[in-house]
Amino acid sequence: MLLIKSKYKVAKRLGAAVFEKTQTQKFALSEARSAANKKRRGGRGGNDYGRQLLEKQRVRYTYGLSERQLSNYAHTAFAEKDPSASLYRALELRADNAVYRAGLANTRRAARQAVSHGHITINGTRITTPSMRLKKGDVIAVREGSRRSPLFAGLTEAKEENTRTIPQWLSVDLSLMRAEVAGEPPYSTVDAGLDYATVFEFYSR
Repeated sequence: MLLIKSKYKVAKRLGAAVFEKTQTQKFALSEARSAANKKRRGGRGGNDYGRQLLEKQRVRYTYGLSERQLSNYAHTAFAEKDPSASLYRALELRADNAVYRAGLANTRRAARQAVSHGHITINGTRITTPSMRLKKGDVIAVREGSRRSPLFAGLTEAKEENTRTIPQWLSVDLSLMRAEVAGEPPYSTVDAGLDYATVFEFYSR
């Protein structure tokens, strides 16, 4: 599992979107002030390597991957017809990410913990592998014996207040702590929010 000493320090370098915790108005205002100060001082222009490294790190931290994991995903996807779409789907269809996207956990880190500790089932079978790749028709659920765990406290009560958008490729029923993979995540550069093509540039050096 990727260990992170300071989310705020990393987010200042890579952008607030890499962690749910830093997606706040307070952090955004702090970033705006920092950007204004850098502009007044006259920041140094980045080179291609720096740009590629930065984007690769954004992807790593967004999904909580080790360098080896992301490298393996990228090299596998590079052999596909549309590498960016392939990499995006591979990351989105990870079990931990699907648990997070379905609203069964507040962060990807919490989702990874839930999977690793055996709180999640896929098609009725308990799993402990966060990187397990899901497919259309797979049913994700909180294990019956885990539904009173603090990890899921208030999940059903909070469903009306949950403002997170559930992606269309997931069919979710929070009252049952259950979700189904209804299809593959559709890839678009706008919705993805990350520049996967630049990640491939980094690994193609």
